[in-house]
Amino acid sequence: MSKKVVTMGEIMLRLSTPGYLKFQQANSFDVVYGGGEANVAVSLANYGLDAYFVTKLPDNPIGQSALNSLRQYGVKTDYIARGGNRLGIYFLETGASMRPSKVVYDRANSAIAEADVSDFNFDEIFEGAEWFHFSGITPAISDKAAVLTEEALKAAKKHGVTVSVDLNYRKKLWTPEKAQKVMTNLMQYVDVCIGNEEDAEKVLGFKPGETDVTKGELELEGYKSIFKAMKEKFGFKYVVTTLRESYSASDNGWSALIYDGNEFYRSRKYDIRIVDRVGGGDSFAGGLIYSLVTGQNFKDALEFAVAASALKHTIPGDFNHASLEEVMTLVKGDASGRVQR
Repeated sequence: MSKKVVTMGEIMLRLSTPGYLKFQQANSFDVVYGGGEANVAVSLANYGLDAYFVTKLPDNPIGQSALNSLRQYGVKTDYIARGGNRLGIYFLETGASMRPSKVVYDRANSAIAEADVSDFNFDEIFEGAEWFHFSGITPAISDKAAVLTEEALKAAKKHGVTVSVDLNYRKKLWTPEKAQKVMTNLMQYVDVCIGNEEDAEKVLGFKPGETDVTKGELELEGYKSIFKAMKEKFGFKYVVTTLRESYSASDNGWSALIYDGNEFYRSRKYDIRIVDRVGGGDSFAGGLIYSLVTGQNFKDALEFAVAASALKHTIPGDFNHASLEEVMTLVKGDASGRVQR
């Protein structure tokens, strides 16, 4: 029997400039849909799990298009509420070399931001579920979304569901002070905590030593010290971080670190040439959840997650379309990129 996994958050309309055009150069936008927890659900469905995405979408053709995009890739949409005023939008300008990518949000008053707890039957949603995943983006959307998130977490724990969070700090949505106030409270429900160095500092107040990703410098001992402190404070089963070394907008080093309370383990490192980095962290979370929920040990789970997310950086759009076979090929060491004939 397939595992039931639930994610909850916002799916948005993504409007990106063609190729590497800047906003002021573009006369058209490429259209896809995506968003943190939706991206995770697509990865999990792609790997064969029963992945359910929970959100609220406007009852209009744009909302239906977003719904269809999830169904297209096997995500189960049974628990998606309909109504509200609009679908959130984000505009993306893809960077290259020393020019960074840029995101402009137009997501205020979206359907999920205005959703009520009464829009969802969380007892039904979590019945038979093994895992629930959310991110720090969802409670940042609005105060109502923060309340909705906590109610979902309470129901998940009531049903004995394992919970993971990707801290995902977004400075355009809230301040570190607000993030820490809201997210520190939510950590009581979390079993697996995922976040990079900025997330740990801005969302939970832990700074990892002398790490400076803008210079491509990682100070692993700093991570180890905050992982221990985070586990001691919140009781997480695993604390996990991706390790991105940003040489430029086009080239990154990519690995990850996990702590289980006894051992720190760092994955293999990949040097990646980026096609589209949006959704890279979500593909990592999807790979980690898939591996852990299907019984892999935490080291193998980390290697799978890093390989999956390395491949996602080569795929346009928010979603990771790399197959299980493709991820496992990379895990086993074939990073040649040779043509498959």
